[in-house]
Amino acid sequence: MTKFVKWIGGGLGWALGGPIGGLLGFVIGSAVDGIKISTTTTRQQIPTRSGDFSVSLLILSAAVMKADGKLLKSELDFIKNFFVRQFGVSETEEKMKIFREILKKDIPVQDVCMQIRQFMDVPSRLQLMHYLFGIAGADGQFHTKEIEVIQRMSVYLGINSSDFNSIKAMFVGDVDSAYKILEISKDASDDEVKKAYRKMALKYHPDKVSHLGEDVQKSAKEKFQKLNAAYEEIKKQRGIV
Repeated sequence: MTKFVKWIGGGLGWALGGPIGGLLGFVIGSAVDGIKISTTTTRQQIPTRSGDFSVSLLILSAAVMKADGKLLKSELDFIKNFFVRQFGVSETEEKMKIFREILKKDIPVQDVCMQIRQFMDVPSRLQLMHYLFGIAGADGQFHTKEIEVIQRMSVYLGINSSDFNSIKAMFVGDVDSAYKILEISKDASDDEVKKAYRKMALKYHPDKVSHLGEDVQKSAKEKFQKLNAAYEEIKKQRGIV
């Protein structure tokens, strides 16, 4: 875990405080000897960094995987492949060691989400939601308990129901999915459709998470592409030019 210790030594900002810091302390134990991890959350506004986002992904991913009482290889592979794409093979190997230890722990979901909510901006929290739905559907189906735990997380993270339903519709499809993604109803006018798209394009634009680094920004492009696909589907249905 020496590389993980170096990762922590490089600074994880607010992620080393509060319940997240406490959980990491239990997981990595003596591997971080000499590095102090606080169990109290400071209210000082420390910007979210890529390391903070990664830790949040690992912990919330574990909570989603454990929701249905099954730890599936497909879900583990999804997480591993995601980190390989974003951070490379070497760093992923270290993070997966930590992740396997996190899976063994009881995760205080509400406390962890409240800490994330306090320090992480809305676009980054929306990106977390998108990622978690990806894990839930990694085995080709969405288990009710997994959806329920993600929905609870969204409430604790301060994400409104419209944003939650928009991201959910990108993964759990139905006849109205395209409209749900744009956060409008089927009886919206063509002008309202166009306005809704412009609003959502601004909200979901990958540049919104550029402060977390190029790696996370790559993942955000997938969400943006699904928004564009929904808009194109509605335009095709309505004959909008």
